[in-house]
Amino acid sequence: MDLGLKDKVIFIAGASRGIGHGIAEVLLEEGAKVALTARGPEALEETRADFAKRFGKHKVWSFAGDLTQTAPIEAALAACEDQFGKISGAVANVGLSPSPLGFDVTDEDWQAGLDQNLNSAFRLARGAIPRIAKNGGGSFLFISSIAGLAALGTPLIYGATKAAVNHLSTSGARFTGETNVRVNTIAPGNIIFPGSTWEKQSTGPRAEAWWRWIKREVPMKRFGQPREIGDAAAWLLSERASFVNGAVLAVDGGQTR
Repeated sequence: MDLGLKDKVIFIAGASRGIGHGIAEVLLEEGAKVALTARGPEALEETRADFAKRFGKHKVWSFAGDLTQTAPIEAALAACEDQFGKISGAVANVGLSPSPLGFDVTDEDWQAGLDQNLNSAFRLARGAIPRIAKNGGGSFLFISSIAGLAALGTPLIYGATKAAVNHLSTSGARFTGETNVRVNTIAPGNIIFPGSTWEKQSTGPRAEAWWRWIKREVPMKRFGQPREIGDAAAWLLSERASFVNGAVLAVDGGQTR
């Protein structure tokens, strides 16, 4: 199926590894041009160079900065449009912040979680959606988590902020429909990739217990892969999903009930 993404410019916040990397890879395979952003310049450049070698230098562009904050977000969006092309889609994939379980969370950890998982998503949406609308319309995509759909025993700040992202998406879609910008969310389940928490747990000293948990809780009895989020993202970012607006799509092997 041709998703019609050839030479469309898609801006991804948090693209150097994991889910963001998987989304970028699938989009490039579909012929899109991808603006890669991340906080760490070395990992980002490694990703850009790899994609440039595989898909062509003209297909990728990168910007390193703290994409939780307004100034770097606005600078990245402006530079992308000035140097790479008009944005027709964007993905808010910045997230995660270490925090203990329960209520014993410091103000600093709580604020860090808000900035990483919620404020970053809002700030990118605020900056990108008007640009996408001005450029003729397209799609904005939040990456959330199934932790925002149900109480799964994750840190409170993580579940609370991901639930807020889901609401931000469904509510925001009501304001953007007339501008021809669709707003949707993917809520991934347990996605494994090099350096991820799941890789460490599934190979660590309690690996057997974690695998029993996966096989009990996930009907497909396995972890998901970043490319599987990428496939869903590519569809939602394309005109093949032209009447999908305000959806929260769980990609979790059937874990959520």
